[in-house]
Amino acid sequence: MLMLMALMSGASNAEEADAQPDEARLEADGVVIGKIVLEKQDIFDLSDPRENNALYRLANRLHIITKDSVIEKQLLFKPGDPYSKRLADETARILRSNSYFYDASITPKNRRDGTVDLHVNTRDVWTLKPGISYSRSGGENKSSVNIEELNLFGRGQQIFVVRSKDVDRDSTVFEFFDRNVGPNWLSMRLRVADNSDGNSSFLSIVRPFYALDTRWAAGGTLLDEDQEDTLYQLGEKAAEYRHERSYYSAFGGWSAGLRNGWVQRYRVGIVNDDNQFSTVIDPTLPAAIPADRKLVYPYVGIEILEDRFETTRNHDQIARTEDFLTGTRFSATLGWSNESFGADRDALLYSLSAGRSFGKLAESVLLLSAAASGRLERGDSVNSLLSVDARYYKQQSRKRTLFATLSATYGNDLDLDNPVELGGDTGLRGYPLRYQSGDSKMLLTLEQRYFTDWYPFRLFRVGGAIFADAGRTWGDNPLGGEGLGWLSDVGIGLRLAGTRSGSRSMIHIDIAFPLNGDSSIDSVQFLVESKKSF
Repeated sequence: MLMLMALMSGASNAEEADAQPDEARLEADGVVIGKIVLEKQDIFDLSDPRENNALYRLANRLHIITKDSVIEKQLLFKPGDPYSKRLADETARILRSNSYFYDASITPKNRRDGTVDLHVNTRDVWTLKPGISYSRSGGENKSSVNIEELNLFGRGQQIFVVRSKDVDRDSTVFEFFDRNVGPNWLSMRLRVADNSDGNSSFLSIVRPFYALDTRWAAGGTLLDEDQEDTLYQLGEKAAEYRHERSYYSAFGGWSAGLRNGWVQRYRVGIVNDDNQFSTVIDPTLPAAIPADRKLVYPYVGIEILEDRFETTRNHDQIARTEDFLTGTRFSATLGWSNESFGADRDALLYSLSAGRSFGKLAESVLLLSAAASGRLERGDSVNSLLSVDARYYKQQSRKRTLFATLSATYGNDLDLDNPVELGGDTGLRGYPLRYQSGDSKMLLTLEQRYFTDWYPFRLFRVGGAIFADAGRTWGDNPLGGEGLGWLSDVGIGLRLAGTRSGSRSMIHIDIAFPLNGDSSIDSVQFLVESKKSF
């Protein structure tokens, strides 16, 4: 009897294990994928009494849930493939990167006869967003009237129409984006803008390296724009010029795919970048005209990437799955512009970037990155920029994270249209926008972040922050004038993160107190703006 009971208990445990199989054993045993089950959740979970009301039921009825084909095109596996946890995790990251999903996960279930089913879980958000918005940062206002659809008829396409007004210009913009045109990961973005000071048009058609094991990529970009640009002094407009730009590029890339946890990708391409500068037609400020610049160059590039990612919560978002690339990454591009190609100068163009992390997101982690770019003309370094960025997260508890960042930029012989600026719009929250200019800068931010469980109307999450910023610029100011040395501020802020809309933006409501600076700035700065993270 005891033996029979033990056998029955073992059978019961085996059935339970089959229903929720161990992922490591699935790979070790060579299990293949059986069925792929799409478990698509609507905006509101009507099985939850807190979300089952007339308004939320109406929202679900009006919302067109994402089509099966849109999800299936983004899967890196198919029935009959060997099960791979790495591919399941990478596919979940790809799905989470779509603005029309709040979250996505992939779970193996029901192991039987050498197969396992994969359940692809997604949760849609409300993607039709007509609205009126207002923000304030650096002492300046921005307003807009827009209508945006992030998942047109559930097909993953985005359409955006906006009429906006900010410190630079009034704009009417139309934009269309489709991440997967057809079956082959081809993406297309079209953007047309009619501005008060000119116009612009942009078209990009690219088949990217969409996954770690992607073997080839190709694409092209077209940009034509005509606009007026402004240089600032102590947060005030001080000079202006007209900028007409035509930019065209095409590239092709190849890779051997993922090998022993690393990816190497190679790229070749050609760029035509023509920048013409002139005086503004009806000037209201003194003119400061950059030198014309036409660069035509072929280029080669390499990218090296380590397959190491971590997921977490309550770092840059509130109660939302966050994906961090914590592995080593490096990229470099080298191009040669020559007068015989149609350029106005001979120049060697270069760009490099690198990064890696130290530590664990669940405890404490330091994320380091660096980048360099510029040109070599007649043996001289021109428009060269070197930047270093360090971000530190200390997970103190589920509801508290200490965040610190140090960023530094060093520039040399910069083009006049490429100033290094620091102000309320670039992290120094207690000061007007573009308050300081130079060729180098440094900014330090300390922020104690708080993540609450408050979930008003089941529509948005609430957080808060206490912060301090300190920064300064060095070097040549394109308009002259003395630097102000180190500037600092302290403040408090409220964070509102929507959970049912697809913008992924977080509303920042900050009160910042400048601790120094010139006497013309307000002693209290109120900032209301939308950002992608905390």
